[in-house]
Amino acid sequence: MKIILRQDVDELGLEGDVVGVAKGYARNYLIPKSIAVEATTQNMKAFQMQSKKIDARRLKAKEEAERLKEKIEEIVVTFLHKAGEEGKLYGSVTSMDIASRLEDQGIVVDRRKIVLEKPIKTLGEFKVPIKIYPGVTGSLKVMVDPEKNPEKAKAE
Repeated sequence: MKIILRQDVDELGLEGDVVGVAKGYARNYLIPKSIAVEATTQNMKAFQMQSKKIDARRLKAKEEAERLKEKIEEIVVTFLHKAGEEGKLYGSVTSMDIASRLEDQGIVVDRRKIVLEKPIKTLGEFKVPIKIYPGVTGSLKVMVDPEKNPEKAKAE
């Protein structure tokens, strides 16, 4: 079934794109949530009239995403965690932890945009990709250091 997207959808397309999807996906999810409309000739003409506005919004969003990417690539996020002797963490660092740390620094990023295949469970330095906008992916530097135990420091 052909539909016209009314907003950007990951893995599907950008606002104004005409894409083919399964009928059930369109009728039960995309159209009821006003994410898309059916690609009738009337709807196609309406979207062609709005295409300049859509292009302007896309350009503005991409420029904002580029600025955010530059900010993110300058930042180093550090976590202090308890760790075993082999550098394995008691616990892990997840995308939710990273998103909250970024928010503390004034950068709001949806945790689903942070691409962690699995949570970080070892000490070290990691480059974590963040999908900011289609075609714009920033790389955040994440440091996981051992937590200093004050009782051990006193004993030494």
